[in-house]
Amino acid sequence: MSPSFKLRCRFILIFLVALRGESRYLELREAGDQDPFLLLSAHLKRELAGEPLYRRALRCLDMLSLQGQFTFTADRPQLHCAAFFISEPEEFITIYYDLVSIDCQGGDFLKVFDGWILKGEKFPSSQDHPLPTTERYIDFCESGLGRRSIRSSQNVAMIFFRVHEPGNGFTLTIRTVPNLFPCNVISQTPNGRFTLVVPHQHRNCSFSIIYPVMIKISDLTLGHLNGLQLKKPAAGCGGKGDFVELLGGSGLDPSKMMPLADLCYPFQGPGMTAQMKIGCDNTVVRMVSSGKHINRVTFEYRQLEPYELENPNGNSIREFCLSGL
Repeated sequence: MSPSFKLRCRFILIFLVALRGESRYLELREAGDQDPFLLLSAHLKRELAGEPLYRRALRCLDMLSLQGQFTFTADRPQLHCAAFFISEPEEFITIYYDLVSIDCQGGDFLKVFDGWILKGEKFPSSQDHPLPTTERYIDFCESGLGRRSIRSSQNVAMIFFRVHEPGNGFTLTIRTVPNLFPCNVISQTPNGRFTLVVPHQHRNCSFSIIYPVMIKISDLTLGHLNGLQLKKPAAGCGGKGDFVELLGGSGLDPSKMMPLADLCYPFQGPGMTAQMKIGCDNTVVRMVSSGKHINRVTFEYRQLEPYELENPNGNSIREFCLSGL
C-alpha cells in the first residue's frame, strides 16, 4: 500500500469519525481489515431529533458534523488549536458564543473563519467566496460578546483558538439552518448525487469531493432566460459566460487545482451524459455564472476503488489525476 494511499485512507477515517460527533486519530488498518464505512449508521441523524441538546467536550484538534453545545477547557497551555465544522450541503452553520473565558491581553484568541483553511489553502477559494479574505475572519478579541452569533456562507466553517491558562476556555453552540440555493459545498460522503442551481446570480460555485471519484454529469442547463434556451455562446468556455468545469488536485483551494474539462453547452435526457474518472485527492465541480441566466447541473459521484487508481500500464493516475473521458 503506497504512502499516499495510506494518507488518503487516514483522512477518510477522520472524516467518518467526525460524522459520529467524535474526532480522534485512528490507527490505520490495512485495507480489508475493516470497512471504514461501517462506522456510519442511520441512527446518527436521529440522535438529535426530539432529544436534549447534544453536548460534549471540544478537543484542541477536532472535527464535527453534529449540532450541539461544545466546551473547550484547557488542561495546559494549548497554543495551536482548530476545530472544523461541516453540515449537510443544503445548510448554513451558525456558531453561537455561550461563554468565553480567555485572556485576550495575555495572547489568547478565538477566531471564526468562514470556510476551511488547511495547509494555507482555503475553501471556498477567494475567487468563489462573496467576502474578501480579511472579512472571513471574525476575532472574538476584537468583537467581544457584542456579536454573539456568526453564520457561515456555506456548509463548512472553522475556529482557531489559543488558550494559555489551564481552566480557561469557552462554550459554543452549533446550529444549522436551511440554505435554499447552496453554492460552495464540501461533500461529507464519497458517493452521492447533487444538483447545483445558480439563479440569476453573478457568482462562482464549487462542489468539492475529497476523494478520487468517478463523476457523471447527467443534466446541464446553461443560458435559460424566460424559459427559452439562448444560442450557444461563440466565445466558448474561454470567454465570459456560463460554463461548468471539472478540477482536480491534492489541496483544498479550487483556484489552485488543475482544470480537467470544461462543459460549455447544455444537455439533458437519456443517453446525454458526460463521465470522467478523476484520481485526485480532491475533485471539484465548479459552475461559473454570469448572472444573466438560471444555470443548473446535476451530477453523480462515487469513490474509485483502489484497483481503479492504476491504469493498465501500472502508472499511477494520481500523477495527472485523470484517466480519461
